[in-house]
Amino acid sequence: MPLITDLSQLDPTQSYTYADYLSWRFTEYVELIKGKILRKMSAPTSEHQQIASNLHGELYGFLKHRPCQVFSAPFDVRLLRSTGNGDAQIQTVVQPDISVICDRTKIDKRGCLGAPDWIIEIVSPSSLVLDTRTKFDIYAENGVGEYWIAFPGEQTIVAYALSAEGQYEPLGTYAEPGLMQSHTLPELAVDWKDIFEEAR
Repeated sequence: MPLITDLSQLDPTQSYTYADYLSWRFTEYVELIKGKILRKMSAPTSEHQQIASNLHGELYGFLKHRPCQVFSAPFDVRLLRSTGNGDAQIQTVVQPDISVICDRTKIDKRGCLGAPDWIIEIVSPSSLVLDTRTKFDIYAENGVGEYWIAFPGEQTIVAYALSAEGQYEPLGTYAEPGLMQSHTLPELAVDWKDIFEEAR
């Protein structure tokens, strides 16, 4: 089998698994959504990275002496399948901008095996549909309890929590100074200004 070092060597119409993913040697990061390859369209902007850094810093400081852990991309999250959880059965591998994981048994040397408790994605022009539709559905289907979507241009965060029926319900839209309350960590409230005021 030839060494896979470029996306052009792969057939975009084929389905791939995490076992395939592990064998690839790309210089860029890719994700798998239900077996289909999804390449990162472009490098994140400085604004995107500042917001990610601000969010990670707030969560890291809060969680430092608590059971949950926070991770930033690149960080593989392998979402499970009911038919089996071996590398050859897993067909969805994503790299959320920020993942909060409270069950430490899900964390291994390769990332996270199973759904994080809370995911935050920061939208870029090339990821709008991915973050607001494709991943929105994937995260709900796989039991991610809380999902925040940050829109840098609008300086807005839209927060959702998973209902008992497995659907995301809005928690709030934060577009101005004030506290943003976490559903996963009720004692945590992030100040909107601390996330957006320097990300300009």
